[in-house]
Amino acid sequence: MAKYSISKLNKVVRGSKRATYDIETINTILDDGFLCHIGYIYNNQAIVIPTAYARKEDKIYIHGSLKNRMMLSLLEAATASISVTHLDGLVLARSAFHHSANYRSVNIFGTVKKVEDPTEKMEALKYIINHMVPGHWENVRKPNKKEFDATLVLEIHIETASAKIRAEGAVDDAEDYNSSIWAGVVPIKQVAYDPVSDTKLPEKTKIPEEVLNYVSKNKS
Repeated sequence: MAKYSISKLNKVVRGSKRATYDIETINTILDDGFLCHIGYIYNNQAIVIPTAYARKEDKIYIHGSLKNRMMLSLLEAATASISVTHLDGLVLARSAFHHSANYRSVNIFGTVKKVEDPTEKMEALKYIINHMVPGHWENVRKPNKKEFDATLVLEIHIETASAKIRAEGAVDDAEDYNSSIWAGVVPIKQVAYDPVSDTKLPEKTKIPEEVLNYVSKNKS
């Protein structure tokens, strides 16, 4: 089972019993999401921004405009820190102190480079669209030259990473288990609803099968 080596950079200190460095587990958590948070420094100010991403093997792709300050700051720094979190439940304990959450989270540390090759750049954009809705790239108009040239794509090579997972019930102090205070877990899941077609679509425009499949898969 392949794992990332543990270093001062990626070591989980708090709640280390919930940590994993297993590459397959980390990739699964990444593939289950679409939105990440990226930290960067701009004018000596720390900023965290949510953005769309896609994973291809040990690479993360993100995109933005040529003047996007986050993208330019990442290029200048040549390194990036990315966080992805899935909230799976609210853990309501008997005591206020032991309230928690069930979650799957990943922190990535990697090197940044601009994707220059046009073929690779278009492939990265395809990965991002298909990471949103699998197979949907074939249903859309591809970027024209103006759009393509105005888009900056960055590749973040995953140098190391760690995950932290909590998937259990309330953990209370021993003396609280005899109390009549309710405790338990409220499961949380992101779900998809039926597609709402744009009002400007020509009549009888069909919803793509890929969109319907995505909704069906994520309805419950």
